[in-house]
Amino acid sequence: MSSEFSDRDASTAAPAALALDAAIAATGLHVETRERPKLERVIARQLAPGADRVDDATFRAALCTVRRKPWGSRLMDLTRRAGQVWVTRADTETAAKTVDTPAPDDATLLAALTPVLHEKLRTQGETPQMAVENIRSDLFDGTGRMLSPGELHTLAVAVADAFGLPDPAAFAASLDAAESSRRDRDARIEDTARARRREEVQRLREWEKSLVPFSDVPGLLRCSQREALRWIAENRLPVARRVPQADGQERWEFDPSELMALRQNLPQWRREGPESDRRAPLAPDLGNRRVGNAVIAQVAALDRYAAHFRTARALNRRITLVTGPTNSGKSHTALDALARAESGLALAPLRLLAHEFRESLTARGVPTSLATGEERIDVPGSRHLAATVEMCPLNNPVDVAIIDEAQMLTDPDRGAAWTAAIMGAPARHLFILGAPDCIPMVRRIAELCGDPVDEIRLERKSPLVAAERAVSLPELQKHDALIAFSRREVLDLRALLLAHGKRVAVVYGALSPEVRRAEAQRFNNGDADILIATDAIGMGLNLTIRRVVFAALRKYDGNQTRDLNPQEVKQIGGRAGRFGKHEQGIVAVLEGVGSPSFIRAMLEAPPQPIEDMRPQVQPDADIVQAVAAEIGSDSLFGVLVRIRRAVLRRDDPNYRLANMEQAFAIATALEGVADLTLAQRWVYAMCPVDDRDNGIQRLVHWAADHAAGNSVPPPGTGRLPPAERAERTELERAEKRHKRLVAWRWLALRFPETYVNREDAEETTARLNDWIEDVLRQQSVRARATSASPFRPDSRANPPGRRGANRDGGPPKGNAPTASGGKQNRSFW
Repeated sequence: MSSEFSDRDASTAAPAALALDAAIAATGLHVETRERPKLERVIARQLAPGADRVDDATFRAALCTVRRKPWGSRLMDLTRRAGQVWVTRADTETAAKTVDTPAPDDATLLAALTPVLHEKLRTQGETPQMAVENIRSDLFDGTGRMLSPGELHTLAVAVADAFGLPDPAAFAASLDAAESSRRDRDARIEDTARARRREEVQRLREWEKSLVPFSDVPGLLRCSQREALRWIAENRLPVARRVPQADGQERWEFDPSELMALRQNLPQWRREGPESDRRAPLAPDLGNRRVGNAVIAQVAALDRYAAHFRTARALNRRITLVTGPTNSGKSHTALDALARAESGLALAPLRLLAHEFRESLTARGVPTSLATGEERIDVPGSRHLAATVEMCPLNNPVDVAIIDEAQMLTDPDRGAAWTAAIMGAPARHLFILGAPDCIPMVRRIAELCGDPVDEIRLERKSPLVAAERAVSLPELQKHDALIAFSRREVLDLRALLLAHGKRVAVVYGALSPEVRRAEAQRFNNGDADILIATDAIGMGLNLTIRRVVFAALRKYDGNQTRDLNPQEVKQIGGRAGRFGKHEQGIVAVLEGVGSPSFIRAMLEAPPQPIEDMRPQVQPDADIVQAVAAEIGSDSLFGVLVRIRRAVLRRDDPNYRLANMEQAFAIATALEGVADLTLAQRWVYAMCPVDDRDNGIQRLVHWAADHAAGNSVPPPGTGRLPPAERAERTELERAEKRHKRLVAWRWLALRFPETYVNREDAEETTARLNDWIEDVLRQQSVRARATSASPFRPDSRANPPGRRGANRDGGPPKGNAPTASGGKQNRSFW
């Protein structure tokens, strides 16, 4: 039974029934049999003791109360039939609450909805055009729905009415024309992209057809078969393609033009070889066979990647590798050295941490500039720079540089950025900071660069211990951090704790660095009792945590749901036990999700061996341009296909090609956008977008406007309801808008003539950050003020959403096995 109609004492039932019958007779209003029980309960609340009558107004109000939910459903049906797919149930329910006629017709209901929709539409954007675009984006984000031409026309008319435009039909017609043009452009882009991809694939196939078997190599090089085999083993002759055979062997194929280009080296190779090779007769000259593709691998030189960084190689670099667990003081040691240097560079994994580096240096009296993907702070006269790793400047020598979180070298998405920074940082003294797991890889990179390495190993300043038993939710205390691995689970746990009177702060990846820092500050200041976070707390936040409690021991890593590994447990668990605040850090597991012995085993485990010791590398703009010139193509798709297929052999002993799937997907989508240079396409391919948020398609639209010479306005905030009334869906929508602004601001720094109004974008970003922060704070305050229920350890309610995706966009895990081998028990209370 609905909680809206709570039962009254049985003695009021009969008077309420009598009152209802009398009211029906007096007003002549029809009441359905199914409506009577609810009406009696509503009327029972209105009856004075001993009374068995209500006045007509009270009866009509009661009837409206009972019928408002069906009215909302009727309005949903009417709006869907009219093509108003942007109308939500919340809109219709709000409208239904304003109807005070017990038997309204459809026209009356729609009239009540009109002012609700006008207010909503006016708050969607500063202009009608922005309002339409924001609503379209919200629909796609929330449901994946694209508006049909008819639905867009209906929306345009409604927006024009809401904004009071004098000619709504003309406004809708102009949008219809713009949308038709946009659809035609999208179709042309896709057709052109498809044709160009076919051309590049054909070019690749022709190259593959030009390859020759090993039996042709001696004739092309005028050498013996034995010499050719020896030079292949010495990695002097590149094998262009290795084709597996049914018998388990490989067929080697070679690019003739690559071989011909190497003929000039043969005399030197022979002088370096055994005496018998020097007297070997030359093989017959088969001529310089022309092919369509030249020496791609030699041009890209990814197999000689360290030499690509000429400034760094020209310096007499010294590397100091500082390793230790979390809370061991690695950054403090290096920052002191950096502050004493006349010039320096601090490279961080996150924009948040780059800001912290800058603040730390400034506090030491060192003026420091900032460079991240989306912002710049230039301090006049500064000779120090704090930056994110991807923004490492490669051509300006400095005395000291810091590169933090070197264990990221093995990260499949960003590892190549750490390789480039460590190999290319132009510093005479380079401090590399990281967990002990990074030691072998850093040593290997130093060896490839020819740089000497000193090692400093630090220990934690306070002990880190595993809890003896699991922790239940009612046992969570002030200064505890609860760790989940998806935004959904973080917010579900937050809702559960708020409902029981706990003050909660949250940190997860979708929040901006500014909001994450504000939430961390609320927790550190004591304005929040408990922090609920994803592994986003593993880097870049100073947190006063006494105990870390894992709410899951498995995570979805983008490919599969798996157990946490030792490095993850140490990195996240190591946030517990802030030196000077807590004597020791405690790492525990939430009751019902796994065994405490798993946590203990992970904390005690030695560093995991690195499966592949070859550092990850990827091309940069210079390499892309060089390869394009060699193959005679301005297609970024074609260049990346060739790089992926021919530049770096899979068995290269020193390097491996990084995962470039997103860059490849963007390049593929951009093939149909004419009038962009190869360099501009490469910039777009590097833009940080989230394809789960339709990011690549949006990027193509921006690029098409750029190519057409049009400016690209920054995304707006859309409708931001009062923070105290915001729902979770509105919070998620704001987070997605913030991501779009990040991508827009990133492009604005590189194409300022196209992405104009950067100041507006920064103000919008700040407004979104403030709103999101206010929502999180208001919800926490409101829940605490209205909560009157103490924790009930005997309650068996599960946190909502526990069966949801393990990560935004990841598969549901259901009752997945825990790291300890059992099933997860989902009862926490």
